Amino acid sequence: MADNKVQRIKWEEMPREKLNDLIDRRMITGQKLMLTHVYLKKGAVVPMHAHANEQFTYILEGKISFWIENEDADPITLGPGEVLTLPSNLPHKAEALEDTLDVDIFAPPREDWLNKDDDYLRG
Repeated sequence: MADNKVQRIKWEEMPREKLNDLIDRRMITGQKLMLTHVYLKKGAVVPMHAHANEQFTYILEGKISFWIENEDADPITLGPGEVLTLPSNLPHKAEALEDTLDVDIFAPPREDWLNKDDDYLRG
């Protein structure tokens, strides 16, 4: 967790964590908020999961589809400049339709990501 002080951070200086062959990420964590860059190659799948954290996903590059609560439902497809808001504990899945860079914001910070207990992404 970050100290209670002002910080200037450059994304390119943050460590890039490889989760699997198709997904990497960088994280910046404050006391009550987590900001991440998630790099998904075309075809990357984030399996259905839920978490107690509220999530905003902002697409900078590429295209991604989200399934909410049910894989049989029609997906929500997002492109550059679009944001998806996900309330706490809502099951969701995602698939990158193109190489994609998204900004994920979580409140509070994802403890499972910080502790590397996110096996659903590391397979």
